[in-house]
Amino acid sequence: QVQLVESGGGSVQAGGSLRLSCAVSGSILRLNAMGWYRQAPGKQRELVASISIGGSTVYADSVKGRFTISRDNAKGTVYLQMNSLKPEDTATYYCLRGTRYWGQGTQVTVSS
Repeated sequence: QVQLVESGGGSVQAGGSLRLSCAVSGSILRLNAMGWYRQAPGKQRELVASISIGGSTVYADSVKGRFTISRDNAKGTVYLQMNSLKPEDTATYYCLRGTRYWGQGTQVTVSS
């Protein structure tokens, strides 16, 4: 059974940093592409960043230069380092394995 558990969310002031983690169990992480998505109230879920099996990364224009996605296959964990946070980054952040398995989400709130 594949499970994804996100952690690391919280409340920070604008300009602050957070690191989100997504622990994957029941699956061999190195065999899967992974992604971070976010959904703000009243908005559609959107891609934040993704990382391929080979380590190639893709970022939404709104987070380029501020966020970094990485993976530790040995630990079965994917990370999202978020720096220079802005109020518009406030959302629930979700981890996705491949195209099918989602985590439960972790809330990020950035105050001005």
